[in-house]
Amino acid sequence: MIVYGKQISLYILDNFPEIIEEIYLQKEIDKKLFYKFSNLGKKIIKLDPKKAQSMAKGGNHQGFLLGIKDIEFADFQEVKNQSGFLLVLYNITDIGNIGAIVRTAYAFGVDAVIVTAQKNFSLEPVIRSSAGAMLNMPMVLYTNALDLVNELKMAGYKTYGAGFKGEDIRSVAFLNKKAVFLGSEGEGIPRKILSKLDKQITINMVRDFDSLNVSAATAIICDRIANGQC
Repeated sequence: MIVYGKQISLYILDNFPEIIEEIYLQKEIDKKLFYKFSNLGKKIIKLDPKKAQSMAKGGNHQGFLLGIKDIEFADFQEVKNQSGFLLVLYNITDIGNIGAIVRTAYAFGVDAVIVTAQKNFSLEPVIRSSAGAMLNMPMVLYTNALDLVNELKMAGYKTYGAGFKGEDIRSVAFLNKKAVFLGSEGEGIPRKILSKLDKQITINMVRDFDSLNVSAATAIICDRIANGQC
C-alpha cells in the first residue's frame, strides 16, 4: 500500500513507524529527518520525478512516499461488542468528505466508523484524506444497510438518522450506545432505512438552505453528542 505527501508521511513516521516497509524520496530532505527515516532500518529508495508521479497516481506527493503494510477493515462483531458511539456512512463516496468525517470522529470520541451500501471501498485514499486519523479509527465495511440496522438494534444500540425532518439535535438526549447514520448530500438516507431507525435527527438552521456539507453536519452532530447543549 502506497501513501504519499509530507504531512501523512511524517505522521506515520512519528506515530506508526512499525507499519512502514519502504521509504521513497523524490528530493533531498533535512539531514535530521533523513537520519530518523534511516533509523527504521528500512530501504530508502530515491525516485525521479516521473516515477514519483506515477506511484502517487498524479497526486501531490511533495517528494515523500511510503510503502506501508496493508491496512484491513475492522471486524464488525468486535466493533459492535466493544463500542458505544458509532458513525455509519450510508453510500458516502467522496473521499475528501470521508477523510474529514474520520478526523472529526476521532477528535470527538467516536469508537468506529462503518461504511455501508458500498461493495467496493478502499482504505488507502482515506488514510491520506484523513491526515492519518484513520490509522487510529477502526473502520468496518458492512454492505447491507438493513441488516446492519437490525444487528445494531439487537446489540442494544439506539439508532439515529440525520435528515431534513426529525427532532432538533439540540433537544435529543443520546443514549450510551448509539449509532448515527449519515447519508450523502445528494441522496441522503433512503426512506426504507430511515423507517427502521429509532429516531431521525436534524440540525435547525437560522437561514433557509438545502443542506450542509456532510462533513460539516457530522462535526455539529459529534460536538452535540460529545459536549451536550450549550
